[in-house]
Amino acid sequence: MNNWRLKEVIVMAALSVVFGVVYLAFLPLGGILVGFMGPIGYEPIFGIWFIVSIIAAYIIRKPGAAFISETIAATIEVMLGNALGPIIILVGMIQGIGAEAVFAATKWKNYALWVLMLAGMGSAVTSFIWGMFQGGYIAFAPSYILAMFVIRLISGALIAGWLGKAISDALAKTGVLSSFALGKEYKKGKKAA
Repeated sequence: MNNWRLKEVIVMAALSVVFGVVYLAFLPLGGILVGFMGPIGYEPIFGIWFIVSIIAAYIIRKPGAAFISETIAATIEVMLGNALGPIIILVGMIQGIGAEAVFAATKWKNYALWVLMLAGMGSAVTSFIWGMFQGGYIAFAPSYILAMFVIRLISGALIAGWLGKAISDALAKTGVLSSFALGKEYKKGKKAA
């Protein structure tokens, strides 16, 4: 984080706090869906738990933004009372690694929608591998495991990737991100239009 500006650190921390609260707020919804659908019930909304890594990386565009923001958000979620406790911090790190790996593959230079969606899917993959063993998914029928995985991939792509981009772009349009790469990109595109 040597080449990070203070405002980048502050924005990343603020996003992480906001989404730590959002993550905790979505747990009851997940519980309701599981009540109706069984363990697969979390999968359609699982992408929400990856979204800060996509938003932070898309706005800040520096190595580590996805991983660090997801780790901070998970820490906030624990501090606010996630019943699973500190293990959630490790889960956040695992999710952040999945997104960060996709951005690293582009050398942190490509933030097109397809890359953001792949980053959401990257988080889906790493979190699912963790869930296979820690969450006991391995005990389910292979077809059920496959269905869970495919739904989580789609959720990661759409909720974390597509919605994360939409939220970030909406913020950029307000002008509050004018000193960030995304804000400058939006301003440049607006002038060209």
